[in-house]
Amino acid sequence: MAQALQPRTKTLWGAVLAVWAAGLGAAAQYGKISVVFDRLPELYPEAGAGLSWTVSLAGVLGILLGVVAGLFVASFGFRRTLVWSLWLGAAMSLLQMLHLPFGLFLTTRLIEGLSHLGIVVAAPTLMAMLGTDDTRGLLLTIWSTFFGVSFALLSWFGLPFVASQGVLALFGLHGVIMAALAVVLGVALRNVPVPPRAPLPGLGAMPGLHLSIYRSPFKMAPAAGWLFYTCCFVAILTVLPPFVAEENRALVMGAMPLVSMGVSMTFGVALLRLMPAVRLVQLGCLLGAGAMMWLWAAEAGAVACIAVAAAFGLIQGASFASVPQLNADPSAQAEANGAMSQAGNAGNVIGTPLLVSMLAVGGFGGMALTVAVLLLSALLVHEVLAQLRRRAQRA
Repeated sequence: MAQALQPRTKTLWGAVLAVWAAGLGAAAQYGKISVVFDRLPELYPEAGAGLSWTVSLAGVLGILLGVVAGLFVASFGFRRTLVWSLWLGAAMSLLQMLHLPFGLFLTTRLIEGLSHLGIVVAAPTLMAMLGTDDTRGLLLTIWSTFFGVSFALLSWFGLPFVASQGVLALFGLHGVIMAALAVVLGVALRNVPVPPRAPLPGLGAMPGLHLSIYRSPFKMAPAAGWLFYTCCFVAILTVLPPFVAEENRALVMGAMPLVSMGVSMTFGVALLRLMPAVRLVQLGCLLGAGAMMWLWAAEAGAVACIAVAAAFGLIQGASFASVPQLNADPSAQAEANGAMSQAGNAGNVIGTPLLVSMLAVGGFGGMALTVAVLLLSALLVHEVLAQLRRRAQRA
C-alpha cells in the first residue's frame, strides 16, 4: 500500500544510483544495437535495408505511446512499473541471445520499446522522490546523463567484449544486467514511500487525455523544449564529423558528449540553484544558437564544436529538472515525463533527416542556421508557455 508522502530530509543515494543504473540499462536497449549495427548483417544477411528497423521500432513506439506510458505508470505504480519493465527488458535481451529469426527479433525489439518507455517514465519521477528539495535539481541532472554515459560504456567496454565473445553474447550480458537491476531495485525501493496509484482512464478517453496534457503549459513545457533539443544534438553528432578537420575529428567528436555531460553536472547544477530550470533551458538555447553561428564562421573548428556541446549541456539537465519544478504532483510529473519521452523520440526521428536535407540544400551554413533557428524557437516557445502559466496562476 502507498504511504503518505512527507518532505524528505535525506537523499537516499544508494537507491538513486540504482535507479540511474536502470536508466543506463534502458539506454543500452538502443546502444547495444547502435554500437554493433555494422555487424548485424553477419547475423541476418538476408535482412538488407530492413536492419534499420532494429533501431527505429522502439523509437516509433515512443512517439505513439509516450503520454500513454505516463498515464499507465501513474496508475500501475512507479516502483512496480520500473521493476517489471526491467524484467521485461531482461527477457527480451535473453531471447535475442538465441539468434532468433529476423521477424521474431524485430518483435522482441518492439516489446523492448515498451520496456524502455516504462523505465524512462517511471525512473526520473522516482529519482525526484528520493531526494530533498535541495538535491532534486542535482538528481535530475544526474538522470539526464544516462544516454551519454551508457553509450560511452558500450563503446569502451561493450565493443571489446563483442570482439572477443560476439554480438549475441552482448545481448545476453545486457539481459543479465537488466535482471540483476530488477532484483536490486525490487529490494531497494521496497520501503520507499510512493504516492497512491491513480485510476487508469479507459481507452476511449486517451485522445482527450493527450489533449489535456498538451494543453497544459505546466505539463507540456519540458517536452516542448526537449523536442527542439533532441532534433539538434544527436543529429549534429551524426552529420558534423565530415566537416571537422581529420586530425582533430576523433578527439572532438568523442569529447562533445563528455563536455555536454560535464557542463550539465557542474555549471548546470550550480545555475539551477540561482535560477528556475526553464530559464536555464532558455539560456542554453541562446548560447547554443550563438555557438552554432560561431561553428559556421569557424568552419567547424574544434573550439566552436566544444562550445556547442557546452551550451547543449545546460539544456540537457535543466529540461529534466523543470518537470518537478513545474509539476508538484507525482502523477503530473509522470505525464510530463511521458510527454518528454514522446517528444524526445520524435526529435530523434526528425532531426537527422532534417539536417541532412538542409546540408543538401544550403550546405554547412544552412545546417548551422537551421539548428540556431530551432534553438531560438525553443526559447520562444518556453517564453510563451511561461506567460500562459502566469495567466493560469492569476486566474
